Parts: sequence; C-alpha cells; structure tokens
Amino acid sequence: MRHNLQPLLIATGNRGKQREYRDLLKGLPFQLRFPQDTGIDLEVEETGTTYAQNAALKATAWAQATGWLVLADDSGLEVEALDGAPGLYSARYAPGPHPTDADRRRYLLDNLQHHPRPWKARFVCVIAVAAPEGILHFAEGVCHGEIIPEERGEHGFGYDPLFFLPDHGRTMAELSPEEKNRISHRARAAQAIHPILLALAQQGE
Repeated sequence: MRHNLQPLLIATGNRGKQREYRDLLKGLPFQLRFPQDTGIDLEVEETGTTYAQNAALKATAWAQATGWLVLADDSGLEVEALDGAPGLYSARYAPGPHPTDADRRRYLLDNLQHHPRPWKARFVCVIAVAAPEGILHFAEGVCHGEIIPEERGEHGFGYDPLFFLPDHGRTMAELSPEEKNRISHRARAAQAIHPILLALAQQGE
C-alpha cells in the first residue's frame, strides 16, 4: 500500500461534481482534496471566452494558492435551436440573483417553446490540470442528446432531467450514477485526462 500520496485538488464547490469525480478518479494514486478541505476561501471569476480558458483560470488560481496539483473543469449545455446557448453561461443562465437548477431548467424550456422539436443538444466538459509551476494539461469530453419538454429522473443535477439520450431511451437523470459515469461528458473528459494524471503521479513520486 502506498503512503504519502500526493494531493490532487478538485477545484469545484459543486457537491454533485465532487461525488462524480470521487468515482471517476478512483484508483489513481492521489489523495483527492476539495476546496472545503483547504481552509482557503477563493472565488475565481470565470472571465474566459471558452471552457478551456475558464477551467485553466480555476486550476491555475487554486494551484498557486495551495501548491498542489489541481484539476478544474468548465462544462456547459449547448442547444442547437438556441445557437449553442446556454453554453459557457449554463450555470448562470436563469435571471435573478440566486437561480436554482430548477429555475435554470424552467428558463431553458421557456426559451425553447417556439422552436420545433427535436431540440438537439450536447453537453461539453473541458478539464484543465494545473501544476503549481504553471504547466497546464487539457482534455475534452462531449455527450450528444436532446432536450425534452418534461423533467424525468431522480439522479444527477443541473440540466440532467431534461437531457434525453436517444441511444439509451432515458434522460441523464434516469441513469444510475455508475451508468452516467461511463458515458457523460465529464466521464469522457476524465477518461481522456487519466493517462496524463498517471504520468504526473509518477513524476511526483
């Protein structure tokens, strides 16, 4: 058994994402850490114009603040009928100061009302891994589906109850966490970053 594994900080306060990353990165030789474990209060403004830029901003800021290797992602839902919206602004899509996931889903459906179905969509996730000395690595994952007009499923978070996967005949929220973590955009990005993390772990030994 290995002792003194190097820490890998997952730079998200989103508990749903934290649960997924615990599963997606299982077996890698790191001690996973989350912002609440650091005692550091750091809000990184997502001022980038791409997912990669936003992920890099978060990963770099946390790597500098902690001196650890950091993984951050930026992800979004892109709906064809809305010209790719909400996209980068998926988490800040609904109006109002503190919109909930339910508010964002309602607002999305309101904006789709006058567009003919099917409402084709895709989830995109870009992961950035930053070392304290500033070296960055990236990986991307995409999952295609469509938006349906009613919520279905109890699992997942965000837009999952509206995101229908034709190949599976279910929404993302109807998949078990294990199924979602095999096929989601975040799962695909995590699979793509695995070899990079393994190489970094070996360098740090």
